[in-house]
Order: sequence, then C-alpha cells, then structure tokens
Amino acid sequence: MPLRFLLDESIRGDGLWQAIRHHNRLGVDVIDAVRVGDPPDLPLGTPDPLILAWAERNDRIVLSRDVRTMPGHLAGHLQAGNHSPGVFLIRRRSALTLIVDFLVEAAHRSPASSWANRIEFIP
Repeated sequence: MPLRFLLDESIRGDGLWQAIRHHNRLGVDVIDAVRVGDPPDLPLGTPDPLILAWAERNDRIVLSRDVRTMPGHLAGHLQAGNHSPGVFLIRRRSALTLIVDFLVEAAHRSPASSWANRIEFIP
C-alpha cells in the first residue's frame, strides 16, 4: 500500500498542493495527501503536537517547512511513547517538481518502515 501524507499548515498555500493535484490528474503513481484544515477533526490552527497525534492515528507522514519547532515536537511525541509514520521537512527553495518526484518515489517505492519515527529533509 502506498504511503500517505499530511501537508502541514506551513505549506498549505505554497503551491505544493496544486503540484500534487496536477500530478494526480495524470493517474499514475497517485499521491494520497490531505492538508491540515481539510479533515473535520484537523482544523486550521491545530498545534503541531496534535497534528503529530492525528498523523499517527491516520498513518500519514507529515510534510512541513517548520524546521524551527517540528523536530522538537516530534522528539516529545516519541519520548511520550508515541509512534510516527515520519516527518518530511521540505528544504527552502526546493523545486515543486523535485518534491513531487520525491513523494512519488517514497510513496510507491519504499517501505513505510524506512521513514517511521524519524525526520527526513527533502528533496
């Protein structure tokens, strides 16, 4: 089963969502992604610790640009005995095509265990 993703509010409007939707219209290696603010139980303004808990319950890797606080929140989440499907932190000035290509490869050609309980800077 392909990996699934959750786009943090920090990247909700930066063009990645549109790039994912454009890619998905091709119908090949579709990226399963939702955004904070889309699911009724994950409204805009949800704090990072609750985003991580939601992602754990829904088995979704978090995509974020929040390099300042997300690593600490993930460490706290794991220290509390929780699990994480993983966090992908997007590097500044990354091309959208490179991000989408990485997500396709990760989702369709890697095991979920390779990302669990860790942060990966992408692409």
